[in-house]
Amino acid sequence: MNKQNKTMKATILSILLTIITMTVHAQKFQQEFGNPRKAFVETIAIPDHADSHYITGQNARLRIIAREGGMPLEGVTLRYKVGPEMWLPEQWDSICFAGGEAVVNMGTMNEPGFLACQYEFRTSDGKTAKDLVKLAFSPEEIKTLTLMPDDFRAFWQKALKEARKVPFEPEYHDIPEATDEHFLTRLVRLHVGKEKWILGYLTMPRGNGPFPVVLCPPGAGSQKIYPSDYFPNQGCIYMKIEIHDNDQLIPDDAYNVMRQQKCDGYMRRGMASRDSYYYKDVYVGCARALDFLCSLPEWDGKNAIVTGGSQGGALTIITAALNEKATMCAPFYPALCDLTGFLHHRAGGWPKFFSGFYKDGQVEIPYEQAVATLQYFDVVNFARILTVPTFMSWGYSDDTCSPTSVWSAWNEISAPKAKDITPSSGHWRFPASWEKCWQWMRRQMK
Repeated sequence: MNKQNKTMKATILSILLTIITMTVHAQKFQQEFGNPRKAFVETIAIPDHADSHYITGQNARLRIIAREGGMPLEGVTLRYKVGPEMWLPEQWDSICFAGGEAVVNMGTMNEPGFLACQYEFRTSDGKTAKDLVKLAFSPEEIKTLTLMPDDFRAFWQKALKEARKVPFEPEYHDIPEATDEHFLTRLVRLHVGKEKWILGYLTMPRGNGPFPVVLCPPGAGSQKIYPSDYFPNQGCIYMKIEIHDNDQLIPDDAYNVMRQQKCDGYMRRGMASRDSYYYKDVYVGCARALDFLCSLPEWDGKNAIVTGGSQGGALTIITAALNEKATMCAPFYPALCDLTGFLHHRAGGWPKFFSGFYKDGQVEIPYEQAVATLQYFDVVNFARILTVPTFMSWGYSDDTCSPTSVWSAWNEISAPKAKDITPSSGHWRFPASWEKCWQWMRRQMK
């Protein structure tokens, strides 16, 4: 026994010495080579209109500045192509950097929309630096290409009424790692339609409340979701939901196999009919999730917030439009806007139906049939019936949810609204944008 103890102690000591040695070596390496605070290659693209906004017919120029280690690039070739967003030409043009600058004449647009410039150049180490920049032309005049069916409201009112006949039958599972003296977190599974279940991480501040409620629908795909303490720290009940009824507690490897088998191509599933389309139960299910939050005795009875990004941004608008309990919504770069855009040779919203760009956007039924269904699911039509205060944030370098499609939805909103546009952001948000959103929410709260 003593011999085993000595051997174990020697092994532990050896491991500790190895860790210490590696740490010392790492520190010496950092001391010798430094820890850069800036990128070796720095690039910025500056349009001649600071806000990236132009009036149709105005000419736009893009000034691209690049430096390596602080030295302006000289004689390096910049390749670029310019065209309507998502409809860039195949052929590249080129220009050389002089004094660290290259100027691209992007031309103009005669109709409201976005002009894009994709550019790239080779750095001295053989790598490629590249970016995508989009400029707006009279975006306030962008009109949706999606029609609104005469029975749009009646269709969704009936669907929600039927779903509300189904009891929630909540199933709770404690999440100890996200629970402490300040919050209680549980995974809840809800029956939100005749054959539809969704799951959500429900995090509640300790105490009797009352508290505002915040619903967060998920982005596209079928990845796992995770609890968050941001809104509970602000004194709100928060639920992040998952729309496919995928078990969140199984190991990641098994989850990935399961979700690929179960959810692949869900955004195209059942498109032949408005009643069979996959998103019908999802839209109604999100509205029912807000019903559930508002049924909690801890709810303050005054504030019911919906917020999310991408597909979650779309579901945010849809939920707030369908559920009369919603008091405000904050979508970020919403998907599913102006879905017929690509049929008109104009950028449409994710999943880019009719574009032929990639698998998720494939339409395998006659286009007329698909359009007839999608009119009931396009976010622009929910934007038209939205009545609650709305904060929307998006960027212009987004090639997932095109700014053309987002503007088409924004321009249909007649409810009180505020926007936060960061032209340089893509399919993500800056922390400052979220802070603006939260401050807006606080001002709206009753």
